[in-house]
Amino acid sequence: MSDAAPQRSDALKNRQVILEVAHDALAESPDASLNSIAKRAGVGPGTLYRHFPTREALMLEVYRHDVERLVASVPGVLAAHAPLDALRRWFTTLADYVRIKHGLGEALHSAAAQEVVSASWPPVAAAVGELLDACVRSGEVRAGIDPVDVVMLLSCLWRTPGTPEGAAQAERLLELAIRGFRP
Repeated sequence: MSDAAPQRSDALKNRQVILEVAHDALAESPDASLNSIAKRAGVGPGTLYRHFPTREALMLEVYRHDVERLVASVPGVLAAHAPLDALRRWFTTLADYVRIKHGLGEALHSAAAQEVVSASWPPVAAAVGELLDACVRSGEVRAGIDPVDVVMLLSCLWRTPGTPEGAAQAERLLELAIRGFRP
């Protein structure tokens, strides 16, 4: 019986490592193989498949994990940066995550994928609301801006190419939007 807890702990650790490695591998190449991800994670293919029986299951969990991590980062970003700068940084990171999701192509068009993506909206909107509230308190943004509208407006950020030119364009678009948020 005492062996169950270490196995469970090891399994949780393996799962976490696989998710972190898969995030990086899929960011580098949406075509990264599951075997290459398992190898980079230092686990056998069987371990990866026990946690994620299909490629889609792994991709969806990477996306869900990224969103959870990003939403949880809001207090830290606000503690480390002025509110408006925190909003900028947070949206840039969100755009990077969504770019990865878009790069996964057909894998994220299933009903299960749409369920995961739809479930991410409320926590993302709540995180944006928290960022906007901090900006309102600092006097940098006017009150009454709907967080869902901001997410929809700033969805243009993840439609820019993942190139230096695309990053410059995303920065310009973000600044245009922020001007519209001002008091």
